[in-house]
Amino acid sequence: MRVGIACDHGGFELKEYLCAALRNSGHEVVDFGARELAAGDDYPDFVIPMARAVARGEVNRGLAICDSGVGACITANKVPGCAPH
Repeated sequence: MRVGIACDHGGFELKEYLCAALRNSGHEVVDFGARELAAGDDYPDFVIPMARAVARGEVNRGLAICDSGVGACITANKVPGCAPH
């Protein structure tokens, strides 16, 4: 399965862990960022491109991670064609 993943600084460590775990399980991971821990970043910058990739069928599933998990999921769900499964 091809999985897209995106986060901001609040979910950076979890994203890194999940990327490794997914790859070790045989999945292809497309990392939409953040690529480094930066306190000033904001999840929409990373989650929206990931959600658009889900909507276009470029990835099979997407994981959106932020500090609480709520904002990133709301942002992803606002992208037409990117509904939760």
